[in-house]
Amino acid sequence: MSSLQKRVLPTQDDDVTISFGKLSMRSKLNMDKPVCLIDTTSDGKLYVQESALQILQKIEQPVVVVSVVGLYRTGKSYLMNSLAGKQTGFALGNTIQSKTKGIWMWCVPHPTKKETTLVLLDTEGLGDVEKENLKNDQNIFCLAVLLSSTLVYNSRGTIDSRAIEELQYVAELTELIKVRSSDEDADDSSEFVKFFPNFIWAVRDFTLERKIEGKDASENEYLEFALKLKHGSSKKVLEYNLPRECIQKFFPSRTCFTFPFPTAPENVSRLESLDRADLSPEFLEVTNRFCKLVFQESQVKKLKDGYTVIGRVFGNLAKTYVDTISSGAVPCLENTVIAMTMIENEAAVKDGLKVYQSGMDNLKNSFPLELKDVSPEHQRLSSIATQTFMKHSFRDTDGKYLKSLEENISDLFHGYLSQNEQASKRKCEDLLSSFSAPMAAKLQQGFYIQPGGYNLFCKDLEDTVEKYKSQVNKEVKAEEVLNVFRQQKSVESKAILQADKQLTDKQKEIKEEQMKAALQNQKIQANQVKQQQLEWRMDAERRSYEESMKQMKGKMDEEMKLHKMQAEHAMESKLKEQAALLAQGFKERSDRMTREIEGLKMQSALSQFNRDREFAMMMECSNRRHEELWDMVVQQSAPKRRTKK
Repeated sequence: MSSLQKRVLPTQDDDVTISFGKLSMRSKLNMDKPVCLIDTTSDGKLYVQESALQILQKIEQPVVVVSVVGLYRTGKSYLMNSLAGKQTGFALGNTIQSKTKGIWMWCVPHPTKKETTLVLLDTEGLGDVEKENLKNDQNIFCLAVLLSSTLVYNSRGTIDSRAIEELQYVAELTELIKVRSSDEDADDSSEFVKFFPNFIWAVRDFTLERKIEGKDASENEYLEFALKLKHGSSKKVLEYNLPRECIQKFFPSRTCFTFPFPTAPENVSRLESLDRADLSPEFLEVTNRFCKLVFQESQVKKLKDGYTVIGRVFGNLAKTYVDTISSGAVPCLENTVIAMTMIENEAAVKDGLKVYQSGMDNLKNSFPLELKDVSPEHQRLSSIATQTFMKHSFRDTDGKYLKSLEENISDLFHGYLSQNEQASKRKCEDLLSSFSAPMAAKLQQGFYIQPGGYNLFCKDLEDTVEKYKSQVNKEVKAEEVLNVFRQQKSVESKAILQADKQLTDKQKEIKEEQMKAALQNQKIQANQVKQQQLEWRMDAERRSYEESMKQMKGKMDEEMKLHKMQAEHAMESKLKEQAALLAQGFKERSDRMTREIEGLKMQSALSQFNRDREFAMMMECSNRRHEELWDMVVQQSAPKRRTKK
């Protein structure tokens, strides 16, 4: 029994091991069957099913997307079921009618890539005679190319001129997809290689010997031989070469698999119900190799500039492309990145704030706290919030969304500090009220209105203050509440002082000066504590800012690295294509390719220059933003203060 036959077939919500060969991973599944991702309205327009989007919204893992396209009734669904590790799932037709309509999706844990989801897309068969809207095939093919990491083209019989002509949509891609929104008349097809998926040609029911000029040929050699260009400039030669040139140009990563008949002809109509033992060992061997290559070679889906696509982003991506096509416009990769940037960065800000607010809400349960206990937690949560933002943000070139996050966190921090202060104030006032209750009773009884009563009052007041300070020495509002209390008691103190017959007028003057000095000293202490708390908060904001800048630089460096890798990949593909043209004697085409390569180099250098400039501008904006934030903190904490420390 082959390793493919040994794969464990999981069921919904089972915590299982999916194995392929020697590789395995554990994951929680949530889809036991495919769902329709893209459907067609009664008037022929494509739309994305909301239920499918809801599934994708819950997938926070990177996705590897594998699509299958091809003529209807060629067994596409069987390949998708095999990749899912299931015998059934995607509908297998057993009549001349097409079973799959639109694009169906099945999300399963990736068998060989940890913490990655494999998204399988089974597309509506091309060339269905029952279709009323012939442009539907064109749109389905275009979406499969735009959404995939790997595109599987499924055909039957052989790779001959007719089979290649049936792949006519490849030659139309320059009209169906644009890279840039500007220069609408410019040919940017040379850049497609940066963003297009790997290409696999699956030839079903292959019965011929794979021989080229009498020698055995591999499947890939067979494909390249079929794509070989003819020399000449006649109309017939140009028509012959066009689809082949497009396949070579747009899909430099190409692989071929030739599948023999899976079983006896009389059993083909019930393929999904057959036992594995009833299938041809040769067919199972090719299926096994096909699945293994797809798992190993298919990369995580990335947008222009190398941004990793997670499930949520993939759903937004599909909706953006479908809405664009349904409106009659041409999908533009640059505009799509801009749209994804807005959606993802807004979501990233919300995610970051949610992390910060959740943590601070937990801390709030312990209010009142010393500021030295609140500030470190603010810094820690602010750092985590920024990390969360950086993880999901993309191309925040001018720092607009990071600024929004920082300002919101600062506002929330100010709010939590106010809540902590209010809690502290209530605690201090309650304690002071409790400790001063005996004094209040004596005042009500007129106890201090007697000779020597002022000294008795002063002693009780200081005893109350000492008790209070012993309990609230570290409360953020301790000195401020005490200052208000002393101010209130100064009125009673003056009345008692003037009524005290034991003291001379001179002694009363001295006592009154002492009382004023004590009040002034208390006011100074309260202001000093307030200033110290302001400095603590400003230090917390400074540390948060420095951490934010550190993370932002790391994010920009990573984006630059991904951009460079994408450019190098495109360059390598073009050089490979040029070498093949030279080997086949197409010097003119090779020279044209040289100009394309030089253009890519210049564009890559310009992109790097622009990225460096963007980063410098972002740092400048961030520094200016921090200065503004600093001023705002000062104004919030000390409204009468107008200059920075």
